[in-house]
Amino acid sequence: MNPLAERTILVTGASSGIGRALAEQLLAKGANVLGISRNPASLPEGVIPFQADLTQREEIQAIFQELGCIDALVNCAGVAYLSRIIDGNPTDWEEMWRVNVMALTLCSQLSLRHFPERGGRIINVSSMSGHRVPPTGGFYAPTKFAVRAISDSMRQEIKAAGIPIQIGTVSPGFVDTPLLDLYFRGREDQLQKTKQQMVMLKPDDVAQCIVNMLESPPHVEIGDIQLRSSDQRA
Repeated sequence: MNPLAERTILVTGASSGIGRALAEQLLAKGANVLGISRNPASLPEGVIPFQADLTQREEIQAIFQELGCIDALVNCAGVAYLSRIIDGNPTDWEEMWRVNVMALTLCSQLSLRHFPERGGRIINVSSMSGHRVPPTGGFYAPTKFAVRAISDSMRQEIKAAGIPIQIGTVSPGFVDTPLLDLYFRGREDQLQKTKQQMVMLKPDDVAQCIVNMLESPPHVEIGDIQLRSSDQRA
């Protein structure tokens, strides 16, 4: 029997990109998938929809107030703008911080009361930009460094408290998703050149790594998977 069959997994950002690919793979494994999205109509068929703007704390809290038991939480939602530190738009900084850091952390905290006694897993989608700052990292890279630190901090706190929940992250390089289009906003020619120079990761590639983590035996905790296209240099 598949270890994910009939398991209930909550996925943020489940209507596009990595989140959507993950939701589809989990459904194929027989899991019960709960998906958080601003636009629930865009979720894959079969996903139980939850509507929320993840920049709004109250909307996140409202979801968890009506949520039942879950076996795993996967934080896939993210925002990526090319917004430099020296002259970037603070509005872009704020949205990235709210979604990439605050929403991820709040969802992780609120999820703890919804796991069964046997425990479960929380997996955060980070980025290679959380391990090194690329030349165009701007304010996006600091948000992903924060995801890495939050994941490590939460793991230590959970272990100290004796809570049987495992924390992991997945850190991909360039992935061909709508998030990439947002990151290259105003630099579409550069994006096309980048795509010509490399075969980028697909959302399904990253989703498969997350599925592998979710299928691991309870005594196996995978801290972080770093993956990039074989064409990507750094």
